[in-house]
Amino acid sequence: MWGEPIHADYRGVRVYEIPPPGQGIAALEMLNVLEGFDLGALDPTSAERIHLEVEAKKLAFRDLAEKIGDPDFVRVPTDRLLSGEYAASLRDRISPYLAGDVSAAPALGNDTTYLCAVDERGNGCSFINSLYMGFGSGVVADGTGVCLQNRGTSFRLVPGHPNALAPSKRPLHTVIPGLATVNGALWATFGVMGGPMQPQGHVQLLSNLIDFGMSPQEAVEAPRHFHGEGARVMAANRAASPQEAADGAPVSGEMLLVEGRVPETEVEKLRTMGHRVVVGSPYVIPVGGAQLIRVLDSGVRACGSDPRKDGCALAQ
Repeated sequence: MWGEPIHADYRGVRVYEIPPPGQGIAALEMLNVLEGFDLGALDPTSAERIHLEVEAKKLAFRDLAEKIGDPDFVRVPTDRLLSGEYAASLRDRISPYLAGDVSAAPALGNDTTYLCAVDERGNGCSFINSLYMGFGSGVVADGTGVCLQNRGTSFRLVPGHPNALAPSKRPLHTVIPGLATVNGALWATFGVMGGPMQPQGHVQLLSNLIDFGMSPQEAVEAPRHFHGEGARVMAANRAASPQEAADGAPVSGEMLLVEGRVPETEVEKLRTMGHRVVVGSPYVIPVGGAQLIRVLDSGVRACGSDPRKDGCALAQ
C-alpha cells in the first residue's frame, strides 16, 4: 500500500502512520487524546494509566468501525479526526474513574511480520507484511512461492458503509509500520505485530519511551495490555486468571487482557472501574510483538526486540 503518510505530534515527537484504509489513524487519534493527560506522573503499570489508554482506544476504534474506508471510494474525514478540537471532544468523554461504553470493533486479523532498519546515513525503514490469516487466500502466485493475502475478509457487507465491499476497493486493514521524527530528524522506527493490537501497541510503546523515559529494550519488555473482543482475548490467552475462570463469565463483548506483571492491586482497581479484566502470564502473545530502533542524540542506534516472539537486534 502506498500513500502520503499521516502524522500527529505527541509531546514534541512527530509520529507517522500510513493513511486510511489502514488503522494507523487510530493510533494517532489515541495519542492526540492522551496528550491531554499527564501520563508521566502515573506509574507505568498503574490502573490509571491503563484505564486512560483503554478509554482512548475505545473512542478511536469506534471511528475505525464507522468512518474508515478506501479514500479512493469514500470521503474519509482524516483532517478532522486528527485535529486538536476533535481530540479535545473525545477527551471530554473519558471519565478518570469509570470505564465507558464499548464500541463495535472492526474485523481485523493477524499473522504479521515486521522489521525495521537504520543505515549509516540515518535513513530509516519501517516494514510490515501480513497474509491476514494462516496461509492467506490459499493461492500462490505461479512460479514465485508467494502466498496471496485474503484481506478482503475485512470488508463490511453493509450497503453505504465506508468499508462496504466493492470492486477494486481496498478494505480496512491492520498493517501499520511506524516512524517518528524530532525537528525533521529520524527519532525512531518501530512496529508492533498483532492485528487490532497494533495501534494499541504503538501508543503503549511510544508512551513508554516519551512519558516514562524508558530505554528501547525497557519500552519493548514493559507490561502491555490488549483490549478487544472477549472470545478473541480468551482464546488467544490460555493463562486466564483463576477469578475469570471461576466466574465462568461469557466471552462475548470486549475484555481487557493484562500481563501478569501488572500488580494485583492495579488489576482490582481496573475491575472496580468497570473493566472486564483477564490476567495472563507475565509475557503473552496477544499483546503483540514489538521491534524498535531509537536514534539517540549521540547518533547511537539503540534497539529493542520483543521477548514475546521471535526476533533480535543486529548491528553491522
